[in-house]
Amino acid sequence: MAAPFDLNDDTVVVVIGTGAGGGVLANELAQKGVSVVALEAGGRYLPDDYVNDEWESFGQLAWVDPRTTSGDWRVAKDFSGLPAWIVKAVGGTTVHWAGASIRFQPHEWKAKTSYGNVQGANLLDWPLDAEEMDPWYTLAETKLGVTRTGGRAGLPGNNNYLVFEKGAKALGYKEVHTGRMAINSADYDERIACQQTGFCFQGCKWGAKWSAAYTDIPRGEATGNLEVRDQAHVARILHDDAGKVTGVEYFDKDGNLQLQKARVVCVAGNSFESPRLLLNSASSMFPDGLANSSGQVGRNYMRHTTGSVYAIFDQPVKMWRGTTMAGIIQDEARHDPSRGFVGGYELETLALGLPFMAAFLDPGAWGREFTSALDGYENMAGMWIVGEDMPQETNRVTLNHDVKDSFGLPVANVHFDDHPNDVAMRNHAYKQGMAIYDAVGATRTFPTPPYPSTHNLGTNRMSDNPRDGVVNRWGQTHDIANLFVSDGSQFTTGAAENPTLTIVALAIRQADHIAREMSAGNL
Repeated sequence: MAAPFDLNDDTVVVVIGTGAGGGVLANELAQKGVSVVALEAGGRYLPDDYVNDEWESFGQLAWVDPRTTSGDWRVAKDFSGLPAWIVKAVGGTTVHWAGASIRFQPHEWKAKTSYGNVQGANLLDWPLDAEEMDPWYTLAETKLGVTRTGGRAGLPGNNNYLVFEKGAKALGYKEVHTGRMAINSADYDERIACQQTGFCFQGCKWGAKWSAAYTDIPRGEATGNLEVRDQAHVARILHDDAGKVTGVEYFDKDGNLQLQKARVVCVAGNSFESPRLLLNSASSMFPDGLANSSGQVGRNYMRHTTGSVYAIFDQPVKMWRGTTMAGIIQDEARHDPSRGFVGGYELETLALGLPFMAAFLDPGAWGREFTSALDGYENMAGMWIVGEDMPQETNRVTLNHDVKDSFGLPVANVHFDDHPNDVAMRNHAYKQGMAIYDAVGATRTFPTPPYPSTHNLGTNRMSDNPRDGVVNRWGQTHDIANLFVSDGSQFTTGAAENPTLTIVALAIRQADHIAREMSAGNL
């Protein structure tokens, strides 16, 4: 384990958050000999601690600190205090994620060029492209052990997948398989093969699924260059008179305010906490918050066009058996405006247990339609929609000064309205999803509206021009050279694919850049 670093050690890189961005970045820097202090707001749990029970696990892992919501999205009505289902623990949401690891398509790096002007959308091309990202994606796929890449076999399909695949093929879909997953199909990288237990969202008790919690974090610590402080809630980032960041203030596990000095600070708290922290770090020099000369901090929040389709059959499916996300249809992930929208979407199998099925299906509704759906649970199959939603300046994270967290800090308010393109895409996906199940004899199909978000993107977006975003092509803030953003909040656009692989690839690339700039004396 790393010897603790001194609070006054101003040579360290401070990484805030330990998920797909921060956890990977901290390890990659530590492997290169860089001293890193990683601050994690949550506690530390390992596979032995995870609980194969949805409610108990949610209480253990989920980020349930107060947040508020506004806008026309269903979440503001039904889950006003829970805009996202993400993890507050070492490893971040890589503990909870399903494991889907898919590269962005070339056109998705250049959404403004690919889609043209979409009214009401704040589209922008990434300052990166598929060719530049290719080697970093390969490194990320190797780290995560992604199936169907690098010669690694795919996982087997469970019943939920077999129903899904049969319906997809009946409709003429071609790109149907058990997915590119960061879940071992065979022993790999000191982690055993998937045991098909079915509680992927509750943390993998076998460690077969990649999570920063038990791969990158302990490996970084083993170098002696990484110290992880859990239950360390960062309050603000400090800077000097020249406008360089100098350290971070955080509340430790006893509630005491500490100050850790820093040479470089990297923010990886997710698309809510990262902008909240920059806004809460306002000062007389930066009255609108850090890195916010553009006014773009917190703006362009994306959550993917999402929703689900469930179906009931006359025979048992037992969709909860095996991996939670057991397969994918990629045919609709293309850009084809003849469907009535720009961008595309993935359809992915998804199973929720009974408690969450009841909570997410239709909260507060205990009529016959709802209870009969639950009665059919054993005979149910389900899928999830993941599509590219449009960035909008008005979809944003702001500070709610009327609601404070336990440390007295203003909480994040998450405002989201669907763009007409999102609605058109979701309706198309509902229609296709129901047709898939109807093609294999479903007795009933029902689309369900989006749950609290797991894919939270944008809010500190990457841009070539400092006026258009918050960070440059390295995740370095346009305004402050030694302040970086290292999570999904730097996404310029959302693409149709699950974001974790891209977050990891960007973190590996960013670590390479930061280490190089530090040794050159530029940071």
